[in-house]
Amino acid sequence: MTMQSKVEADAADRAPREHPRSRWRRAGWIALPVVALAGAWSLFHDDGPAVAAMPVPTVSVAQPLVRQVTEWDDYVGRFEPSRSVEVRPRISGAITGVHFTDGAIVRKGQLLFTIDPRPAAAALAEARANVASAASDVALAQANLDRANRLRAEDAVSQSDLDQLAARVRAANAALVAARARVQARALDVEFTRVVAPISGRISDRRIDAGNLVSAGDTNGTLLTTINALDPIYFSFDASEGLFLKAKRDGANGAAVQIRLQDEAEHAHAGRLDFTDNGLDPRSGTVRGRAVLANPDLFLTPGMFGNMRLASGGTVTALLVPDAAIQTDQARKLVLTVGRDNSVVAKPVVLGPVLDGLRIVRSGLEPGDRVVISGTQMATPGSTVVPRPGRIEPVSTATAPTTSTTSGAATFAR
Repeated sequence: MTMQSKVEADAADRAPREHPRSRWRRAGWIALPVVALAGAWSLFHDDGPAVAAMPVPTVSVAQPLVRQVTEWDDYVGRFEPSRSVEVRPRISGAITGVHFTDGAIVRKGQLLFTIDPRPAAAALAEARANVASAASDVALAQANLDRANRLRAEDAVSQSDLDQLAARVRAANAALVAARARVQARALDVEFTRVVAPISGRISDRRIDAGNLVSAGDTNGTLLTTINALDPIYFSFDASEGLFLKAKRDGANGAAVQIRLQDEAEHAHAGRLDFTDNGLDPRSGTVRGRAVLANPDLFLTPGMFGNMRLASGGTVTALLVPDAAIQTDQARKLVLTVGRDNSVVAKPVVLGPVLDGLRIVRSGLEPGDRVVISGTQMATPGSTVVPRPGRIEPVSTATAPTTSTTSGAATFAR
């Protein structure tokens, strides 16, 4: 062995030997980028099977239902009596009898209360006695005048005495007329001891029981009870200026109205418009109106709330779609339609009222449009769908009013 080889061998023996675990760690750090590159290559070059595409949704479509309808304007109001009377006594006295049942139906002239008639009867007797006294004065004055006229022929009586006697006759006659008038007044007081119903209608409860004293008076007198006339009955409402102008231009005075009560599904009560006030309230911009209805069974009661609709014109052709087919996009109302290429198109529409589950579309829709009536949750504007023929039918025809001017035409509220 040469000297150089020996030196190199000694140096190798003196160098520290590497631990086997360190060698494996270094090999792992070297292999990590290689594995990452291999994974990325396999990800972008995977030739496995593709994910299956979503199926095209199927929806039901139908053309809008075309019908003749009568349009109505909606109002809200309450019923009022056609006449209302506060029953007050016309003479003072003590109540001796009550002759009605609280809340009953009374007829005009029916006895309601009795006031003690004895004071009025005594006053009537006194008045009749005064009539007799006045008649006696008339007879005496007339006899004196006749006697003076006979003496006048013999110039035994002056003209001045004759004039005085004639004046006494006239005064006695006037006193007799006044006495007879007092008899009539006292006779009325006796009649007024029987308080009768001034009108027919439903009476309220009695405010005074027998034994109480009452005082007479127009407005300050004791209130005995009240009576409301219910047949016919009024329905009062307030209309906005816009509806008032529309009704005026349509000539709505005397037009037919229909009213629905709070617990009714139909407008079952018919009447006519008979009054609008002579001016609008400048604070609210509304005008007071009134309709009159027949109420033979007296079922309609003052104070009841009701929804009234007023015929606003003749019949018109309207397009109807199911109310469930209406979509909302913020402040807009939309109807989904399917075009010729089976793509979904959203059309903004102006809507009318609902009847029998169908909504009137005033504008934005054509009679030939294919409206999505089922499956709207799977149809989005711009997407493609498979249209399936459907049909639009009213849920029920029971609520169709019978006052339409066109035979068989449905009627709707605005």
